[in-house]
Amino acid sequence: MAETHDQFNKRLSLLGHKHAKMTHGFSTQVGPDGLIQVTPKAKRNSFPFRGLFLLVFGFVAFKAFMLASVGPATYEERLSKLENGSVVEAAGAKFLGIDPLTAMMADIVVPLLR
Repeated sequence: MAETHDQFNKRLSLLGHKHAKMTHGFSTQVGPDGLIQVTPKAKRNSFPFRGLFLLVFGFVAFKAFMLASVGPATYEERLSKLENGSVVEAAGAKFLGIDPLTAMMADIVVPLLR
């Protein structure tokens, strides 16, 4: 009798854990036998790495587009004007500087613009 009670408590504990996981979302599927199975959704990363990657990629693509459209000489001239400005403008010039990835992307974009 005690063994049956222990198994019941174990099943009850597992159900409690499953329901706690389902508070973060769940999905339902119909199995091949026709039963509806409810499974908790997988926990997602707390930090949005994909969003950060897309933000950085968009920023580098913007720099590459600007470099390809105005040319390297004009771009460097505008950066030097920014470097001589206020602290915020100098910081912007640091971020907008030509790096190898931006130069490579600009080389790809130049034929598309002409």
